[in-house]
Amino acid sequence: MMTVRDQIQANRWRTLVVILGFGVLVLALAAAIAGIYDPSIAGIAGAFAIVYGIIAWRTSGAIVARVAGAHPITRSEHRELWNAVDNAAIAAGLARTPDVYIIQDPAPNAFAAGRSPETAYVAATTGLLALLDRRELEGVMAHEIAHVRNRDVQLMSLVTVLVGSVVLLCDVLIRMTWFSGGGRNRSGGSNPVQVILGIAVLVLAPLMATLLQLSLSRRREYLADASAVDIAGDADGLASALEKLAADHTPLHTVTRATAHLYIESPLRDNEGLRSGLGGLFDTHPPLEERIRRLRAMAGGQDPMSGSFGGST
Repeated sequence: MMTVRDQIQANRWRTLVVILGFGVLVLALAAAIAGIYDPSIAGIAGAFAIVYGIIAWRTSGAIVARVAGAHPITRSEHRELWNAVDNAAIAAGLARTPDVYIIQDPAPNAFAAGRSPETAYVAATTGLLALLDRRELEGVMAHEIAHVRNRDVQLMSLVTVLVGSVVLLCDVLIRMTWFSGGGRNRSGGSNPVQVILGIAVLVLAPLMATLLQLSLSRRREYLADASAVDIAGDADGLASALEKLAADHTPLHTVTRATAHLYIESPLRDNEGLRSGLGGLFDTHPPLEERIRRLRAMAGGQDPMSGSFGGST
């Protein structure tokens, strides 16, 4: 049976493979643009995508909070939540405790966001606080703090911006190609085969980027689960919390597909319906049943953990 640290290492390697896939996609997109368009046009489109990416990156944390309807709370509010976040942050060895946000929504859920561990925050719904006991809440907060410690908040913000830039760039270039009647390079012509292949890349790149993003999101959820056990020293608490989330079907009112991957469990799971037909390719999260199974397996044979916080048994 794989230990907690074995699972963490395996998921890190799988994450590296997905990131390399992003690199290959970017190179293919660059080659397609160079083969179709005048370098000056390609340069302008590329600069536009870069500016968009920088703005999106700088404002990503605030935008996510606004979309989610999350607002920061002081330490005098929701003391049990603050205690769980504090304990997890200390156990994880973070230099600072992330800010804590509350979402006034009866659907139980939580997420971590921000551009870096220094700017990260953790958000939880009022529904989550009402549903979980202390041990389960500690497990969920350990999961969210794991996202911060593993720099998932930074990685997924970067990937989200990258995917958005790819989608925007491809959309602009496809429209330019459509209205100009085909690509033109500075020498006055383009190889028809090269143009066709280039357009095919432009059409497929957004889909491939989205699939890579979703695959990475699923891998990081498994990694955060294993890391949460490493932080809290308790697999059963998180497993029990996920079981309660699986049984609850209260819809989250403030969610979009662009932010769904951030949550501890997919707020869109009742509407996706894609796993059976497409192997879960378009799912933002791995199946809750599989995550629970892995956690229960770790609870039965995990590495000895020192300093299980919160005193829960």
